[in-house]
Amino acid sequence: MIRTLRQSSLCARVIRASRPRCPTFSARRGYAAAGGELKRTGLYDFHVQHGAKMVPFAGYSMPLQYGEVGQVAAHNHVRSSVGLFDVGHMVQSMFRGATTTQFLEWLTPSSLSSLTPYSSTLSVLLNERGGIIDDTVITKHAEDSFYVVTNAGRRDRDLAWFRERIEEWNASDRSEAGKVELEVLEGWGLLALQGPEAAEYLQALTSFDLKGLPFGRSAFIPIEGFNLHVARGGYTGEDGFEISILPKHTTEVAQLLTRHPVQLTGLGARDSLRLEAGMCLYGQDLDEDTTPIEAGLTWVIGKNRREAADFIGFEGVKKHLLDGPPRRRVGLIVEGAPARQGATIYKPNTKDPLGSVTSGIPSPTLGKNIAMGYVQSGFHKKGTEVEVEVRKQPRKAVITPMPFVKTNYYRG
Repeated sequence: MIRTLRQSSLCARVIRASRPRCPTFSARRGYAAAGGELKRTGLYDFHVQHGAKMVPFAGYSMPLQYGEVGQVAAHNHVRSSVGLFDVGHMVQSMFRGATTTQFLEWLTPSSLSSLTPYSSTLSVLLNERGGIIDDTVITKHAEDSFYVVTNAGRRDRDLAWFRERIEEWNASDRSEAGKVELEVLEGWGLLALQGPEAAEYLQALTSFDLKGLPFGRSAFIPIEGFNLHVARGGYTGEDGFEISILPKHTTEVAQLLTRHPVQLTGLGARDSLRLEAGMCLYGQDLDEDTTPIEAGLTWVIGKNRREAADFIGFEGVKKHLLDGPPRRRVGLIVEGAPARQGATIYKPNTKDPLGSVTSGIPSPTLGKNIAMGYVQSGFHKKGTEVEVEVRKQPRKAVITPMPFVKTNYYRG
């Protein structure tokens, strides 16, 4: 007998791959544990049993790596085969009500009314100034039902923002056709199966034809006696799936997904994989003082939404939309030594600052030092030479398009 998830709660479950950072950065920009005991996902004991080194991240105890498998080895395994990530610390929420589409199009700049059922879009929550409160993936289930995933490190800020805006909306004339409700799916499991062999592995566990599930789409599919919501997508740049699970089934499903050749993978490899894929990490590459235009996310603002100018934060981004932003997010290849978060970017052979690095690593795939950061507009074009200060020494660097490593999403 198939054990069916409560679809009324889960609805459309396209999961943006979570955005964890290397734990070295976990104490920066709001990602440190806010005092008290660390929270645990439903797989804490599972991780310990599999030899995980647990570290604080976004208020949770999360796996950095497993056993003697180092970060680079884990990274390479995902690029060449398939790895499994626990992303159950992410905040999963359902928005329902007859005016939910209109509400979420006020809350975000995305064109949600044009989404088809079980399709998703990357979006952003903006403050009144147009700064990014958080990045998110929004999945449309029906006209009155949307699934939203947000970052663990922004949990308190996001949920307070949601509730305040819902109260404001429901007290206004805009809710005459129906009020909006929020359900936070507390304790639900979330697993990311990622890598070029992910589809082959998962296909062996289901009768559902995964060829009919392209990137950005989701479906309920039978997996070894469970009916699970599976979304094609991820945060590594590889083909993969995000799987949402009832709390009581999370460990059992994780066990199903850890047979050969699947390798459990922790935060260390996740950070290097996402940076190679050019993915932003909230708290480092995005914050409330950065607009989506500066962040290179203008595409999340629908053309019809710009014309309507009716979303929160529009006035704050209007000038950047019309005149261009004062700075832009860029990728860099850095010579000699890796540039880390906070390193200053200069004009060559000067001490004229252009911006700063927000994320940087030695790329396991490329064998080069890669970084992401912001520079003054005009210095953001491909091939522009700059210098980055690393360990008090100027290092040559060049502006490089992202992703650094070609993505391998399945488009159907």
